[in-house]
Amino acid sequence: MSENPSATAEKKLPKDLAAEKGMVNVQIDGVWHQFPRGTRMIEACSQANIHVPRYCYHPKLSAPGNCRMCLVQMGMPPRPAPGQEPARDEDGYEIIGWMPRPVIACANTVGENMGIRTQGELVEKCREGVMEFLLINHPLDCPICDQAGECRLQEFSVEHGRGSSRFVDMKVKKPKNVDIGPRVRLDDERCIMCSRCIRFMDEVAGDPVLGFTQRGTHTTLTVHPGRLLDSNYSLNTVDICPVGALTSNDFRFQMRVWFLKETKSIDVNCGTGTNIIVWARGNKVHRITPRRNDEVNSTWMPDSHRLAFHALDSDARLTEPLVKVSGPHTPLAWKNALEIAANNLKTFQSGEIAIVASGRMTNEELFMARALAAEIGTNALAIVPRHGEADTLLVAADRNPNTTGAKLVWETEDPAAALASIRYGLDNGSIKALIALGEDLLGDAGFTREQVGKATFLLQMATLANPTAELATVVLPSAGFTEKRGSMVNLSGRLQRLNRAVEPPAGARDDWEILRDLVLTLSGEKNEVHMIEDVFKAMAEAIPAFNGLSLSKIGDQGKPVVETGYQIPLLVNERARKAAGIING
Repeated sequence: MSENPSATAEKKLPKDLAAEKGMVNVQIDGVWHQFPRGTRMIEACSQANIHVPRYCYHPKLSAPGNCRMCLVQMGMPPRPAPGQEPARDEDGYEIIGWMPRPVIACANTVGENMGIRTQGELVEKCREGVMEFLLINHPLDCPICDQAGECRLQEFSVEHGRGSSRFVDMKVKKPKNVDIGPRVRLDDERCIMCSRCIRFMDEVAGDPVLGFTQRGTHTTLTVHPGRLLDSNYSLNTVDICPVGALTSNDFRFQMRVWFLKETKSIDVNCGTGTNIIVWARGNKVHRITPRRNDEVNSTWMPDSHRLAFHALDSDARLTEPLVKVSGPHTPLAWKNALEIAANNLKTFQSGEIAIVASGRMTNEELFMARALAAEIGTNALAIVPRHGEADTLLVAADRNPNTTGAKLVWETEDPAAALASIRYGLDNGSIKALIALGEDLLGDAGFTREQVGKATFLLQMATLANPTAELATVVLPSAGFTEKRGSMVNLSGRLQRLNRAVEPPAGARDDWEILRDLVLTLSGEKNEVHMIEDVFKAMAEAIPAFNGLSLSKIGDQGKPVVETGYQIPLLVNERARKAAGIING
């Protein structure tokens, strides 16, 4: 878990003024630093770019101090005799007296003139002992364990272990391959009882369903009687498990992690815009995990959003342009399909054409949709609102990931406003041609089959086959969210970047490219937009909120571009716990 960068070295205050600013002087491995009073030792070391091994500690959870892996040696100035001044070194710091026993860095806070040693014989021997105890009953599952490649137990056994075991008795056997929930499986033999999963379900997910039973060597992780680990946030316990005790049923035995390529991106299943890592190999996505962003999703994500990528591998995937003339749809080359679409659209008056776009489109795609509407000359342009039930954490009621972006790009307070007039136009016959961009009109858009059937011409751009595509004259296959680049603005007004992890199917194209080529085919002009950066540049010049920005300037953490007043519930809860001193992160 990455920690916040240190602000101590570059902005170090004069030693005697630190206390006035709520800072304390702390020596770590012989170097003096300054930290806010109350900072935990383990966080202070991280800010000083010194890694202290840990299992139970997590910056977003309370610190129980039960794994003992973060043992360090602590020192404080000895109390001077009455009437004597404390001894000081040449820099004015009091001489530190070192304690003969270690302390845990996760549960102790720094103090003025404190010393911390993360190395040395005392610390190294203590860590070696902790590792020996943790490995006594641990099974030799490494060759078949899904955690291999990202297992802290493997890593720390090499860095801090003895290299050989003195334990000659039979290992304690515990429950193995236990189905504790619909998405999570438990191998309790591997559990080192760090309690991260228990604390997450209790403190973050608000569903305290996990706990320990039995005592000592026979302590076992389990679910409460009559319960299952079925929370929509259950897979976060797999993410934070430092060993292979909890594994995902979806990813279990699918792929070794060292074969996978990591791509930073964002989730597109609701308006929160959770930051994610897409893990792919061989042009196939194998899993999605949350990525830390303290302004969006902290380090968590819901299971429903995490597993949504499987739809892109379904048999319903559209892989080539389709055109319906008199019979069923037949495949056609892209150039011919676009020409047929453009020629059909040219037969209608501008007021007879409507465009139904999607709040799932990127800013660049919405900008090109606006350009298409301008080329056609129609004002009938709308996105489909999509709402569901919000939870008290990360799932927003707005299931569109880019409603805020649509407002900014289209310069309107309600990008769905024209939807009712489009339905009315289909009913009375004034709308004769319909362009559906990434939406199934017979689904969330609320159109009836009779309404859509009244359109003389229907163009559908979509990723998956759907009822609207069955009625469409021309169907253009587009890219999924893991297959394209672009930007979106979440509900709190943060501009974030979508990155390509895999290539779309050979016959499908990026959405903005489809829209660009359709506009060029309609206008007959020469192509001057070759990359998505060109689209963003044009958008940044036209939209005030994006002035001076580029795709590269957005960065991995995003940039706030508009104040919406929306607060993500999980972050509100987390900041309250941090203010109360319960967590550090």
